[in-house]
Amino acid sequence: MTAKPILHHVPHSRSFRVLLTLCEMGIPCEREIYRIGDKTMRTPDYLERSPAGRVPALEIDGQKLFESSAILQYLCETRPQHGLAPDITHPDRAAYLMWLSFAETQASLIENLNLQWIFLRDPAMRSDVVVKLLAARLAKTLDPLEETLGRQDYLLPSGYSAADSMFSFNLFAAPFFVRLEGYPNIRAYWQRLSGRPAFQEALQIEGPQTFYAQDFYEVQDD
Repeated sequence: MTAKPILHHVPHSRSFRVLLTLCEMGIPCEREIYRIGDKTMRTPDYLERSPAGRVPALEIDGQKLFESSAILQYLCETRPQHGLAPDITHPDRAAYLMWLSFAETQASLIENLNLQWIFLRDPAMRSDVVVKLLAARLAKTLDPLEETLGRQDYLLPSGYSAADSMFSFNLFAAPFFVRLEGYPNIRAYWQRLSGRPAFQEALQIEGPQTFYAQDFYEVQDD
């Protein structure tokens, strides 16, 4: 009997992308749960799975995989029957690859905002100038999504793909730093995305988020 995949996972982090994709494919997994800053992610055993000591890491098919984009591409290419990635001859292939990478460009801004707001416990350590700049840059990365989603339901004209799974984390986290009132297409997209049965299954597995203590993080001008 084939062993279940093992997902090394921090709830409501980038590793949600992998959990969601596994749910979309109907692949049950075991989860090893960590917390951000968990020292067990710095042990030699864990670094063998993820050299940067981060999540996600996925053990599947006798492989030890890290980096969420690479994991999703591996899952889609080894399990093409689920139709979550256009093949190399498909007209949506280039857009698919670009959105996968763009998701990480956007997520790097979220990561830096998390660092400023969450991990620098002393507010005096936070740079209000940097925070405002990061939030403004994050908002700019939402513009191409808003435009694209005004034309179609998902990021690709052909429908839902692993590119949408990549943005599941981003669009969970972005509203803590950017108000989405001016992005009606993104808000409608989020409703479609989060309403998918696999997304609801992944959320049920996750449980409530405990990472963000505020509904919104904003520099208060004096």
